[in-house]
Amino acid sequence: MQRTPEAELMDDPAQAQAYAQADFSEPHNHFIELLEQHGGITAPGHVLDLGCGPGDICRRFARRFPDCHIHAVDAAEAMLTLARSETVAQGLDSCIEYFHGYLPEAQLPRRHYAFIMSNSLLHHLADPAVLWQACTAHGRPGTGVFIMDLMRPDSLEQAAHLQQTYAADEPEVLRQDFYNSLLAAYRPDEVRAQLAQQGLEQLQVEVVSDRHFIVHGRL
Repeated sequence: MQRTPEAELMDDPAQAQAYAQADFSEPHNHFIELLEQHGGITAPGHVLDLGCGPGDICRRFARRFPDCHIHAVDAAEAMLTLARSETVAQGLDSCIEYFHGYLPEAQLPRRHYAFIMSNSLLHHLADPAVLWQACTAHGRPGTGVFIMDLMRPDSLEQAAHLQQTYAADEPEVLRQDFYNSLLAAYRPDEVRAQLAQQGLEQLQVEVVSDRHFIVHGRL
């Protein structure tokens, strides 16, 4: 099935609010568990989250790794407004800072980071090289990388089945977003080709569920 691109930004306030209120505890906890297994967090340091959305993964990461300091960037101001508010409410604003920016032009306070993570950004990008170039630009030799994203199904029927399985009880805006995201997602073989084109063959691509893959390793 050919990829069908979707909008890069989720900056509608109603859409952002629905996304922030959705229960992503299962996939986001899975993200943290897999990161612990494959991410190689070995010491306190500065962490960069690319495409942080409303910040749920940042906050889960901060609770699991309280000695790290997170810089999180997103191009959707509506998402960041929610992220900042909830981060303050949970008392995590001393270890998480949010920045508005559009990759690759986003201005960040540090040039390099010890660890770079991203969840569900890749499928939003018209040019996937933007993500891999951001990893290279803000990493250095030894920087850990952990990225998780949706995997494009083989057919529209399979996409509809996944939508019904995992988003049946969500608001219609999220049901449609999930379906669109599945159609916009990249396949593992496509991601391996992207990495090879950017000289990042050392990063591993691994399928971890019926709808997710991860990319992990060190620069």
